[in-house]
This record gives sequence, structure tokens and C-alpha cells, in this order.
Amino acid sequence: MRDMLLIALFAFLGAAAVGLLGALALRLLRHRSVAVSLTVVAAVAVTAMLAGTLAVAQAMFLSAHDLTVVTTVVAMAAVVSLATALLLGRWVVARSRELALAARSFGDGGSFAAPDGASTAELAALSRELAATSDRLAASRERERALETSRRELVAWISHDLRTPLAGLRAMSEALEDGVVQDPERYFRQIGTEVDRLNSMVGDLFELSRIHAGTLALTPTRMSVYDLVGEALAGADPLAREYGVRLVGDRVEAVPVEVDGKEMTRVLANLLVNAIRRTPADGTVAVAAERRAEWVVLSVTDGCGGIPEEDLPRVFDTGWRGTQARTPPAGAGLGLAIVRGIVEAHAGRADVRNVTGGCRFEVSLPAAVAQGH
Repeated sequence: MRDMLLIALFAFLGAAAVGLLGALALRLLRHRSVAVSLTVVAAVAVTAMLAGTLAVAQAMFLSAHDLTVVTTVVAMAAVVSLATALLLGRWVVARSRELALAARSFGDGGSFAAPDGASTAELAALSRELAATSDRLAASRERERALETSRRELVAWISHDLRTPLAGLRAMSEALEDGVVQDPERYFRQIGTEVDRLNSMVGDLFELSRIHAGTLALTPTRMSVYDLVGEALAGADPLAREYGVRLVGDRVEAVPVEVDGKEMTRVLANLLVNAIRRTPADGTVAVAAERRAEWVVLSVTDGCGGIPEEDLPRVFDTGWRGTQARTPPAGAGLGLAIVRGIVEAHAGRADVRNVTGGCRFEVSLPAAVAQGH
């Protein structure tokens, strides 16, 4: 038993000395190719075995013949191990280079295509992550292009919509100044109307800029959806009468929500104005509110005839106004963008879908937490 312990001790000391040298070599070569590291590992394994054997032999536990045999076996193992390590290292390096070349397409605005052929589990996982990142970058570039297009369209539309009332105001003011107006009171009323229109457009731009800058300050209070919808219907009633549209709000549940009353009233007002202007005379605009699981869903359904399917994803984009036939006489396509911004600031979501004879806009808000008694 004592001899076995001595053999184990000498073998361990010899192998440990080689292992320390191998660890030092790996540290010095840590920035080199993985093939070099694999070769060092294989060399350390075989050399550690040889060092342990020589240490035991030096202690005279092995005969000369046995030492020759063991040394020869270890030498052959070293040759095979080093060759295997070199082949494995070259294969891993080649796969890594192929992956690096494929990843360079990111910088050129292209998409990532994983190289063909087998690879290690780690390289395969890295390849999948690069592919997922490529998809996210492509989606981000697409959103950026869509946003830039919307911004250009918005600038063009705002410029046009501002120029029209300004030109009218200038013409009316010059006519009043020259004294060629037979009914000045009518001109004054028209000037007031155009000023209100300009003020509304500037207000929408200011609201949208606060939403995009993330500076929209909310003051949530607990209120009933029934009261919120009632106020919005009362405010939209004059416009509905002017357009000959019926407002219906008999499917509104009295469920509580925690929202900023002023901002949410603006959301409903924008949806109602949009629906009234796009619904033919004698048509109906219906407002409903109901509890769905953890959400309170408010909906406004109009009789516009529907929105083309290809336009549905863009309805809430800044500056979207649909086809020319559906474009209202006033506004720059900011109302629905403001709706989405305010709703998302309340941790909700805004959606739209076509229904029979028109479309339905839905605003989903988190339901208020029940209060204890």
C-alpha cells in the first residue's frame, strides 16, 4: 500500500509541474488562434503522463525495459493527440472565419446568412444569435425608413395645410385694408375660423412633439369609462349634427380606469371627429366600452366603408391621411398619431380593423385595480 501511495505521489508531482507550465503557456498564448490552444492542451496531457512516468522511474519503481515501453507508448499517443488537436483546431478556425465573413454583411446593410456545413454547438449558437440580430436590425431599418418617409410626408402636408389658411388670411386682410369689402363682418368671422384652424394644427404639432420627446406628463385619476365616454359624446355632438351623423353610445359599461382625463378625452375626441368626418350623412358612429379580462376596451365604429388592407398598418403613423377621397378638409394627419402616443403613454394599445360597412378603432387600457373596502 505504501508503494502505491509513493507511485501516486511521484506521478502527481511530475504531472502537476507540466500542468503549471501548460497553464502558463495558455496564458501567454491566450490571444492566439484556438488551434494553438488545442495543441497546447493536447501536448500538456501527453507530457504530463510522460513526466509522471519519468518521475516514478527516477524513484526506481520501474525497470529500464518497462520505462522504454511506457515512453514509446506515450510518444505514439503524443503524435496522435497532437495531430488530432491540430486538425480540430484548423476546423474550428475555418468555421470561425466563415462566420466572421458572414457577419461582415451587417456593416453593408445586408442580412446575415449562416455558413453551410456542420459546426460546434457554440458556433452554431452564435450563428443563431447573429441571425436573430440580423432580423432585428432589418426590422429596425424598415421602421426607420417608414418613419423617415412619414416625416417627409408630414413636412410636405403641414407646409401645404399652413399655406392655404395663411394665403386666405392675407387675401382677406388686404381686402379689408383696401376697403373693398361689402360685408366686413363675414370676413372677420372667416378670419376667426382660419385662426382657430391654425391654432388647432399648431396644438396638434406641439402635442405630437411632446409625445415623441417623451415629455408628455400624465396625471392619472380613477374615473368611470361611462363618464369619460359621455363627455366625449357631448363634445362631438355639434359636429355630428353638422354632418348629419347619428352618435350612439348605449353599449358603454361603467368600468373604472386610471387615466389622465384631459388626455384621454382628447383621444376619444380625435377618434370621434375622425369617424364623423368619414361617415356619410345619415350614417351612424357607435361608441362602446367593455371589460375584457385585465383590459378595458373602448371602441369607435364608423361607416366609412372600410380602409384598404394594405393601409391598415399605417393608420396610426404620423401624417397618414388615407386616400384623397377620405382625407378630411382640415388637419394634417396628426390625430391618430396623437391617439396612439397618448394611449401607449397609458401602457395601452390602439388598434383598427375593418367591419361591415366601415372600420372600428379600439383603445385598450389596463383595468383599474379594485379598491379595498
